[in-house]
Amino acid sequence: MKVIILLLLFAGFLASFRKLQNLDEMRERWMRTTKEMNAASRQRTLAERQSILRLQENNSLWYAVEKVLMYSGLSVKYPRFTAEWWVLLNLAAGAAVWIGGLVFFGAVPALFGVIGLYLAEYMVIGILRRRALRQTEQNLTKLLDFLGNYSITTGEITGIFDQVSRYMEEPIKSALEACYYEASTTGDSSAALLMMAERLEHPKFKELARNLEISIRYCADLSALVNGSRRSLREYLHSVQQRRGLMREGFINLALLLGMSVLVLLSIGKLTGMEMKSLLLEDWPGRVGLGLLGLIFVIFLSKMKQFE
Repeated sequence: MKVIILLLLFAGFLASFRKLQNLDEMRERWMRTTKEMNAASRQRTLAERQSILRLQENNSLWYAVEKVLMYSGLSVKYPRFTAEWWVLLNLAAGAAVWIGGLVFFGAVPALFGVIGLYLAEYMVIGILRRRALRQTEQNLTKLLDFLGNYSITTGEITGIFDQVSRYMEEPIKSALEACYYEASTTGDSSAALLMMAERLEHPKFKELARNLEISIRYCADLSALVNGSRRSLREYLHSVQQRRGLMREGFINLALLLGMSVLVLLSIGKLTGMEMKSLLLEDWPGRVGLGLLGLIFVIFLSKMKQFE
């Protein structure tokens, strides 16, 4: 009996050691994969900084993902959250939702769950990008006012960014600081300004950074450029206000259309003695009308997207 107990204990310890060995191997593989992903991210970032113009023309998939992370502010808030991690987490989350939905609900609900997950992610990213655009827009006038207070010359433009950034808010603050540190470490102000233009989505910020990069190669005093950018920004903000007024008017018209449609359906339901659900889903005229309303809503959203 003692021999059997000793053999069982030996087998248990052997199995435990093997399990620990497997866990160590898994941990080593995970660490090696993490290092390779981080190394790939660093190499791609260096390549982007060295050949930013070529990357703009090619517009690779990884660069597109990096732009989404930069424009939404996620890469600023979470610096280690690279494009590789973004794709990996998306695939893992989609696989988890699919497997969970498949086990508990079936294939069709699992598919809708995955679609809903990615739609929710798309909406959240859109909200973050619009918020970053608004914040950039609010601080861009302040940035130009600060730059106008300096006698700007080509040799000190990035140094001025370091002084101005402490009075700015995100996301302009981090973009200016990154431009200053990159220009200080590499000595290439042109590349730093081009990279700064890619960090924010706002078109006027991109225009300012690229104009600064062009101007530092051909003129010494950039005050005229700042004054011109200030006038251009005022015109842009005026047009943005007009577009937003049109968007508000469009939303009001859509709400009126939906309200009148509901009133008409309620009136028809009282005359025919049918509920609204039956009118919309059980009869072909109701289905056609519901489809037309959906089509109008999709067209409206696509038109509103053009005004953003």
